[in-house]
Amino acid sequence: MPHIKLFIPGPVEISDSVRKAFGGPMIGHRGKGFQDLYARVQPGLRKLFQTQQPVFLGTGSAWSVMEASLRNLVQKKVLVCMNGAFSDKWFDVAQKCGKQAGKVQVEWGQAIKPEAIDRELAQGGYDALTLIHHETSTGVLSPLPAIAKLVRSKYPDVLLIVDTVSSFSVLPIPFDELGLDVMLCGTQKALALPPGAALFSVSERAYQRAEKINDRGYYYDFLEFRKQAESNMTPCTPSISHLYALEVKLAEIEKEGITKRHERHRKNAERGRAWLQVNGFEVFPEKGYESLSLTCGKNTQGIDVAKWIAWLKENHGAIFDGGYGKLKGQTFRVSHMGDETEKGMEELWGRLSEGLKKIGSRPCG
Repeated sequence: MPHIKLFIPGPVEISDSVRKAFGGPMIGHRGKGFQDLYARVQPGLRKLFQTQQPVFLGTGSAWSVMEASLRNLVQKKVLVCMNGAFSDKWFDVAQKCGKQAGKVQVEWGQAIKPEAIDRELAQGGYDALTLIHHETSTGVLSPLPAIAKLVRSKYPDVLLIVDTVSSFSVLPIPFDELGLDVMLCGTQKALALPPGAALFSVSERAYQRAEKINDRGYYYDFLEFRKQAESNMTPCTPSISHLYALEVKLAEIEKEGITKRHERHRKNAERGRAWLQVNGFEVFPEKGYESLSLTCGKNTQGIDVAKWIAWLKENHGAIFDGGYGKLKGQTFRVSHMGDETEKGMEELWGRLSEGLKKIGSRPCG
């Protein structure tokens, strides 16, 4: 089958070198070869996470760590910040794990604000908080530094669990400096690796909490991950292919320079928002909280988004997203996270303008 280039919000395109590395030969996961491989990726991962803690590889999607965080850390009640499809789901997952849960909930497209969190935490009874830094379904980037500052200064017993699935490596997220307790990401979005694995780091506070919880399970027991990491091992059979690919990706990021990677994402995001304005669309996210990972446009022109996507796929071998869940057709999302260059995105915006003209709209350029 011909390859269709992905401009959807995950999985994203992977480089040829990453694809080749992913197909590397298998080795025993309880031998020195694996230990050496696991050890080699640690410096690069800690640099990206900006932490002195070990960074773990979990064999499972990011949701596996999101659920594990609840099982490992929630004794009393978790406050779930909800502003989109994925953050909303975290509330349901908490209840299915048998945890007491409260909400800070805003309309899709709005950001989670420190003031709303403060009002709810002030009522007491909470010992954990979940936040999706970048809500991929809506393109909203909530103000993590301000939220972390609030939680650490006023609610020291509340552990801060943060999903950075589609913001990790897009902008700086200093785990230690912000005082986060769990920071997790998947491999298939901004990191530009194949799906099926997750990366995460855990604070000393979180380990201390986990020690007091008896039913945290085994597969994602944070204490077991820490114990095994001391000898560069994982609790259960890992995805060796992901580690091969991760080593190559870390080298690619180091070669580009993390600051340049951040700047590239910023420029692509600004260009996307400018394209929306020129072509008569609105930015869906709340002003001032727009994504740096993707462009989420509000379909103010009533375009047949499905027809637009089909045209791009047929004529240029590429696809973007026509809106997630209840926003399907009302929004559209164009990803520029991972390895997408300014030149490549400029070509895409031109093709999207061409597509608007072909399907009956009148793009301005």
